[in-house]
Amino acid sequence: MGERFTSPGAVAAGLAGAGYVADEAVAAVVFLADRLDKPVLVEGPAGTGKTQLAASVAQASGSRLLRLQCYEGLDEARALYEWNYRKQLLRIQVERDASWAEVAGDIFTEEFLLPRPLLAAISAADPVVLLVDEVDRLEVETEALLLEVLAEQQVSIPELGTIRATRLPLVFLTSNASRELSEALKRRCLFLHMDYPTPERERAIVAARVPDLAGHLADQVVAVVATLRQLELHKHPSISETVDWARALVALGAADVGAPEVAAGLPVLLKHHADVTRAAKELALGP
Repeated sequence: MGERFTSPGAVAAGLAGAGYVADEAVAAVVFLADRLDKPVLVEGPAGTGKTQLAASVAQASGSRLLRLQCYEGLDEARALYEWNYRKQLLRIQVERDASWAEVAGDIFTEEFLLPRPLLAAISAADPVVLLVDEVDRLEVETEALLLEVLAEQQVSIPELGTIRATRLPLVFLTSNASRELSEALKRRCLFLHMDYPTPERERAIVAARVPDLAGHLADQVVAVVATLRQLELHKHPSISETVDWARALVALGAADVGAPEVAAGLPVLLKHHADVTRAAKELALGP
């Protein structure tokens, strides 16, 4: 089907070029997924770079990114395909003198088909990365549908027949582990657990994303964020929020990260009032 990467090192280099700092485990799993034509199930806390990984792999490999955002109640029409009913109705009105057999053969064609992410990924002729985001939010029935498509690499449309993949997409499924996924789905995937990065890796991420930030400030930013992640908070700071705070410090022209800068940065890092209050108390930032 065509290899995107020649080695795990090439994966790491490609991701670095896309602004994503990958460790050895990430690079190895992405390389194997490409070589083995296996989906990757990326599990871990929210804000650890799971979604960004798929986007960066697409950029690094010159592939088109297709995203299926999962939610409770997602149905086949939103995941696979649906018919363009308005366009079909217009065609029926134009051909009102024709028989139903003639009209039906005309309106149930690809011209009137609206591909959704799964069908679009299966039928694509160009290189595609398919991101199935927050798969743990799907209902069991929809997960079974997804499993069937990933396993068979084809979609059956009653009016058109079976559409088979000519070029397999590279698939990433992300999960925040809000519910246990089926063993059948897990069995067909490579597994990658992504936790919050080590201070060293987060320091490298900040340096890559905010090159204007002074080195000593980047060290202080990472240290403060690491401390916040040790607290019992409703939601710990994500990597993107660390980067946002670093950018804010550059915009403010900060020369150091002291108590005033940390207090001003809490609304950037934390998005729950109770978390901001607890953090200010634990870090002794209050009056």
